[in-house]
This record gives sequence, structure tokens and C-alpha cells, in this order.
Amino acid sequence: MDLLNTLVDKGLRRETPTRGEALAVLATSDDDLLDVVAAAGKVRRHWFGRRVKLNYLVNLKSGLCPEDCSYCSQRLGSRADILKYTWLKPDQASQAAAAGLAGGAKRVCLVASGRGPTDRDVDRVSDTIKAIKERHEGVEVCACLGLLSEGQAERLREAGADAYNHNLNTSESTYGDITTTHTYADRVDTVQKAHAAGLSACSGLIAGMGESDEDLVDVVFSLRELDPDSVPVNFLIPFEGTPLAKEWNLTPQRCLRILAMVRFVCPDVEVRIAGGREVHLRTMQPLALHLANSVFLGDYLTSEGQAGKADLEMIADAGFEVEGTDRVTLPEHRVGGGCGSHEGGTVCGSHDGGGVCGSASADTDAEAGAGAVDETVRQADGPRTDLVAVRRRGAGTDLAPNA
Repeated sequence: MDLLNTLVDKGLRRETPTRGEALAVLATSDDDLLDVVAAAGKVRRHWFGRRVKLNYLVNLKSGLCPEDCSYCSQRLGSRADILKYTWLKPDQASQAAAAGLAGGAKRVCLVASGRGPTDRDVDRVSDTIKAIKERHEGVEVCACLGLLSEGQAERLREAGADAYNHNLNTSESTYGDITTTHTYADRVDTVQKAHAAGLSACSGLIAGMGESDEDLVDVVFSLRELDPDSVPVNFLIPFEGTPLAKEWNLTPQRCLRILAMVRFVCPDVEVRIAGGREVHLRTMQPLALHLANSVFLGDYLTSEGQAGKADLEMIADAGFEVEGTDRVTLPEHRVGGGCGSHEGGTVCGSHDGGGVCGSASADTDAEAGAGAVDETVRQADGPRTDLVAVRRRGAGTDLAPNA
């Protein structure tokens, strides 16, 4: 297929596809799906080999968020029966992180619900970062605390944070349809603050909220322009008790096409399969490893994920290897601090690192699903609500975490 040959060539040169080419990937048929995966897989292997980076979430403060993000189980007015607790102490958070690190994770993602941190909250998180780094040599720490005020990103950097996550989630033109308590511009501003402070920026999307193909392409091109080192792709988990509980727009094939499109648009960036992979990719998760080079290990913020042992077995059975702390995730040209423009087009980045979540209302759990509004959803027996399980273990409980 000429389209796929063109996209592979552009991906190996770090050249930006056209919007038409990105839309064409999303419009490919199921008959062409394996060809799409194989083509995007060439780009993924060129920049990241067969390595898979494992990331582990610690929900520092769960529920009771004043923001109204429609996808989020922690939102204002949510009736989802999730865990609710206030800030974990540094030693509690460090202990929770240890489980994921023992399971093979090299990055810990510290997330807290809320609009954004107070200065006292930044102090709390700074103490937690120091506690984790004192006990675990070589670990990366990403913070996801919502909208940042002036100087807060710098303070997190000084405390030892490597990255900051804040997702764009959807296109600018439709952002007001899912959230009214803050703006798309607010999110862009926080990602820029993280960049300016020297933190590795992590920013991604949620697919499956009823958006069109054009919306998906818009947000991915906006992310490329923002130049994060890490792009988490969430698939909506429609939690009962949230406004998007009935949005089951996804098929495994649709998820794979979205991941392939993201890889083609951001070829040399850490693409992470985030919340919702178990719900929507299901038995096709191993194919997604040919597109993304990063996943979350174990549970998410408010929902349960696949067993950590099963994650590791899946990675090994698919012929991939867990990336160790001795390896640098990103290609050398990105770690070195700048790719600038390249022959044939602009490139995807000039900073150093990777990350996770969103408006501290928990975008990684953000539960994303995909789908052009007009796509026929082919769920064998209807929506797989049986796969949506509220987290009852790990951080904020007395039960052992899943890692």
C-alpha cells in the first residue's frame, strides 16, 4: 500500500505526515489492519527496538475532585463507587511505588486528584519524590497534579522529579464538550510550564468519547507541536456514575489504528498504552506492543488492570523485552536536547524524558476509548461492562497492590 510505504519512510526520517495521511490510517479497513500494524511497527522498532518501558501509577489522593471532566470517575458529581482518600504520607507512597518497581517498572507516576496543587501540596509531593529516590536508585519519577502555578514546576524539578504529565485529552474545538471548569488553553499552559522548568513533558489523549477522526488527528497534531517526550494513549473506560458511562465506541481494531496513527505522527516519541487497554484491546493487546513502546504495569488510578504477572508474560510471549533502568528510553537525538527541523519536514521533539496523567482528575484512568462517531461498533455481546472493575487494592487500602 503506497500510503503505508510513504508513512514508514517519513517515520524513519522523523518527518511529519500530512493530515490527510493521518486520517487515511484511521480509515483503513480491517482487511488492511495487519499491514498497518506491520508498517507502524517498523517505525517503532527503528527508534525503540523491541524494548517495552514499564510505568507504575500511585494515586496519592483519590476522588473528590472539583473539576467536571466528563470521562473521570473522580469528577465533581461522580456517582462511581471508587476509593476516596486524602494525601498518602511519603512513606506510604514510597511503599506503594516499591511494588511496581519490584515488578519491573522503571518509572513511578505520582498522581493526585484536584484542579491543581497548592504550594503545600507541592511540598508534600516533593517529600514523596525524595523518599522514593532515596530508596530506589535509577528510578524515574513523573508527577501529575493538575494545573501548575508559576514556580511549581521548578520546585518539583528541584525535588528530583524527572517529568510532568498533563494530557490534552481531545481536540481544542471539542474540549468544552467534555470539561467546563478549565480550558484547553489551561492545559497547554501547564505542559509549557513543565517544558520551561526542564521537566520531561508527558501529554496525551483519551480516545472513545464520541470524537470524530478529525478530532483525533487534531489532538495528535497539537501534541506534536507541543513536543512532549511521552504520549500516553488512553481508551475510555466508561465508568457507571459518569456522564460518559454509555460511550462504548471502541473495537480492538479501532484502538490499533489509533495507536498506529500516533506512532506515524510522533515516530521517535515514547508512545504509551495507558488506561483502558484491557477493556478495549482485550486479547489483541500483544499486537499493540508493535506500535507502542511503553505500558502501565498493573492497576490504574481508580480501576483495576491486568495482573502484573500477566503483563510480563504477554511482553515476553510477544517477543519483546522489559526495558531496564540502565537503558535510556528515548533516541539519542532527543535526549541530547534537540532535533529541530529535519530534511523534508519538522520533527517531533527537542526535550528529554517521558510521563503520564492529566488534570489531576486522573486522566490515565481517564478511561479512554476510541471512535469516529459514525463507526459501527462490533462488540460480540454488547459492551463489556464486566471488564470495568473498580480498584479496591493497593494505595489507600490495606491490601497488596497489583504489580
